[in-house]
Amino acid sequence: MDPKRVIVDTDTAGDDTQALLYACLSERLAVEAVTIVSGNVPFDYEVENAKYTLQLAEATEIPVYEGARSPLVKEFDHAEYVHGEGGLGGELFPDTGIDSAEGFGPSAIVERARAEPGELSLLCIGPLTNVALALAEEPELPALVDEVWVMGGSANHVGNVTPAAEYNFWVDPEAARRVMEAFETTLIDWGLCLRDSVFGDEAFERVAAMESELAGFFETITGPVREFTRETQGVDGTTQPDSLTAACMAHPDLMEETGRYHVTVDEREGLTRGYSAVDVEDVTDGEARTRVVESVDRAAFRESLLSMLESRDPDAPVR
Repeated sequence: MDPKRVIVDTDTAGDDTQALLYACLSERLAVEAVTIVSGNVPFDYEVENAKYTLQLAEATEIPVYEGARSPLVKEFDHAEYVHGEGGLGGELFPDTGIDSAEGFGPSAIVERARAEPGELSLLCIGPLTNVALALAEEPELPALVDEVWVMGGSANHVGNVTPAAEYNFWVDPEAARRVMEAFETTLIDWGLCLRDSVFGDEAFERVAAMESELAGFFETITGPVREFTRETQGVDGTTQPDSLTAACMAHPDLMEETGRYHVTVDEREGLTRGYSAVDVEDVTDGEARTRVVESVDRAAFRESLLSMLESRDPDAPVR
């Protein structure tokens, strides 16, 4: 099977790095570009974090495009309180010396999609600002791309940055609304990740026993995340939302249950900013164009990510 050709759109910190590693190392995906969007940590850190991750993946030939440095409309807060200063556990501050690709991230998405209609898919693991800007530049973009996978929202579940909202959608709700209403997407939401992507003590013990570069990197970046998750969310472990999205894109058989619903996002300021309205009862007149992943094979996902960390082969357990 030919690998799926992918552009990764990311606010590179923490688990974004693991998803980028997964996408680069899986034989099922072929990463052709990375676009950086404002989100988790200050923008320049995100750019260097992506380049450093590509170095770890031995994939520095992949161009990194700098995209939107702020959301479309609203102000927002970074999440260094989760990922540590700089986004890599507060310990790593890469300076790769690798030049960014020429051009603006959203425009790069448009140019590549226009050049090869239907050939490229988007793996979106940050706020959706870049994709919304690309859509504004090319209104036919939904017909020009193959698949769009989104990590974001909270499908009838509490959020992780406010009671109503998941972080990626909260950062730029205007962008999230435009993208979810324009594209047919596959959505990996926060509630699913909290149920099915958690790495607990057993998984961390296995990582600690590994003698690999990627395992050491994983331990470094997850330190503050694990502490935050335990103290604020009552979860003894870390969630892997972006990695789960990459894994399901590479291996659709990991998905056990899905539903197709109308999904929109509340862009208003206030308590419901970034709320993802998932119409599971079909009570609105909105088109059901979003495939919401409702459960995955959590054990198979865990083994896949552990295999990547130990042997650089995320496909081994799920081929």
